[in-house]
Amino acid sequence: MATAHPALLLLFFVLACAGAASRFYFSGVTPASFRKKDRLAVKVNQLSSIMTQLPYSYYSLPFCGPNTIVNSAQNLGEVLRGDRTENSLYEFEMMEPKLCQIVCKIVLSQEGANDLKEKINDEYRVNMVLDNLPMVLPIKRLYHLGPPFYEQGVPVGFKAYARGNDEKFFIYNHFSFLVKYHKDANTNLSRIVGFEVTPYSVKHEPDGDWKGNSTHLKTCDPQLRRVFFLSDGPQEVEANKEAIFTYDYNFEESDIKWASRWDAYLWMPDDHWFSIVNSLMMVLFLSGIVAMIMLRTLYRDISKYNQLEAQEESQEETGWKLVHGDVFRPPVNADLLCVYVGTGVQFFGALLVTLLFAILGLLSPSNRGGLMTSMILLWVFMGLFAGYSTARLYKFFRGSEWKKVTSKTALMFPGVVFIIFFVLNALLRGEKSSGAVPSTTMFALVLLWFGISVPLVFIGSYLGFKKPAMEDPVRTNKVPRPIPEQPWYMNPVVSILIGGILPFGAVFIELFFILTSIWLHQLYIFGFLFLVFVILILTCAEISIVLCYVQLCNEDYQWWWRSYLTSGSSALYLFLYAVFYFFTKLEITKLVSSVLYFSYMLIASYAFFVLTGTMGFYACFWFTRLIYSSVKIN
Repeated sequence: MATAHPALLLLFFVLACAGAASRFYFSGVTPASFRKKDRLAVKVNQLSSIMTQLPYSYYSLPFCGPNTIVNSAQNLGEVLRGDRTENSLYEFEMMEPKLCQIVCKIVLSQEGANDLKEKINDEYRVNMVLDNLPMVLPIKRLYHLGPPFYEQGVPVGFKAYARGNDEKFFIYNHFSFLVKYHKDANTNLSRIVGFEVTPYSVKHEPDGDWKGNSTHLKTCDPQLRRVFFLSDGPQEVEANKEAIFTYDYNFEESDIKWASRWDAYLWMPDDHWFSIVNSLMMVLFLSGIVAMIMLRTLYRDISKYNQLEAQEESQEETGWKLVHGDVFRPPVNADLLCVYVGTGVQFFGALLVTLLFAILGLLSPSNRGGLMTSMILLWVFMGLFAGYSTARLYKFFRGSEWKKVTSKTALMFPGVVFIIFFVLNALLRGEKSSGAVPSTTMFALVLLWFGISVPLVFIGSYLGFKKPAMEDPVRTNKVPRPIPEQPWYMNPVVSILIGGILPFGAVFIELFFILTSIWLHQLYIFGFLFLVFVILILTCAEISIVLCYVQLCNEDYQWWWRSYLTSGSSALYLFLYAVFYFFTKLEITKLVSSVLYFSYMLIASYAFFVLTGTMGFYACFWFTRLIYSSVKIN
């Protein structure tokens, strides 16, 4: 009876997970139901810009605000992202549309006008939230083909050039909201499934004296159901001039159910599937090579070596068996290798569990900052596995100073990241950005690190070092064997750089969508990230095994570090791609923003190096123990 090829099973798994990813994002978030005339409170979020990547609080600009500004409950991820969700003066009554509602009248100071002009010039966008659903601006497609796509938020304003090339700035001071709802026929309750807006710039004029929100405007008459007539044009940003902010809102019943309301935000382009197919082809190619090596070449080698051993012709040994007495000799800087392996295990566990939570819907987009919060907490608790794996490998190398190695595991990687993060946070404070992390949050991060993560690393290390050491499949000679001269392609630098190309090639198309999600503020489908993560694991393992086998066949037994660096070198290509993405896709102009981008991408590349290197190392470790335990050696 024929059996299914593993690659076909992987393909079915990919399709199943992709389908699951399109259905599950929303568990754990309780839907809110509303009756007619129920109060709907719109909250304002950060001001964001893809040109500066520096978030600011909504009320950092001279917008209308309540007497008391209340911050909504924030989790750790929201604070680190710079989200500041606050109350506002925008309020609706459910299914009671209204026109020309006055928010307030302001007189712009010189400083306020300059701030508005600067934010308009940097293309900042206003973000609002209704029922945990972000406000979006619908954009019609060319020739109206297909449904519109959505941009999160609306621009603060726009600039235009008058006669004489004088640059003038105008602010969007009227928002026309459209709330889409799905009505339950049985309960007569409604749930919000869409929150759209169309911005306008209108130079309003009061009809008579100013009477607050009850003032009648010449340019806006709700009784005539007309807006923006008799207007002199858009509202220009000028110091010591009045600006009146207004809004209207309407309701529209929709067939979209509450569980599917994020589908429009998570629209997936067709070329996203191409990246998955590309990665699958890479895995199929490498799987064929590895299968050929393990099922044909290795079987032949092991049979030959065992026959030679039986015939007492071991003096004719060649290839990878010839270095059996040195292949498990501890490498140079074995303690540092143990530290990096342990840190990689910590990363692997945190990322794997986070992605599983995401595709199962436990990290809904409605839970703002939930993803980052989960990753940080999982990283902290995975310190137990980091310490355990570090100690197990260190004891295999016959090391004795386990406390020293454990301290490096607990402090080295997070210490480097914390120093970079501390410097970047100082830069954000200098820019007065809402992305600057408060001192209390910094203290909470340090407390998580030293109060939970470090003790867990030591506990795991103690448990790992307490267990008996793993035994070598073969005995190690006392005198190291000289390594013969290697061909040019087996030069460590060349083979390491070659090895990193394939893992990066398996994920680089998906990397475009990830960077777009992060730096261009678009939502991402985590089901695809989980699939690419599985493909990355297979690719790192397979390329490391292939190059390790070739290295051993050339009688070079120093494979420990090279197995780590072979797949880990893909991080170099990731950083180079980040540089390419910066100059071709982004329009960042400020120096501080450029420093932020390259610093965060350097941290991401460092983490990617640790993660992929660990996967390649463990694949080679399993491979070498397997093949050397399969031959007879005196």
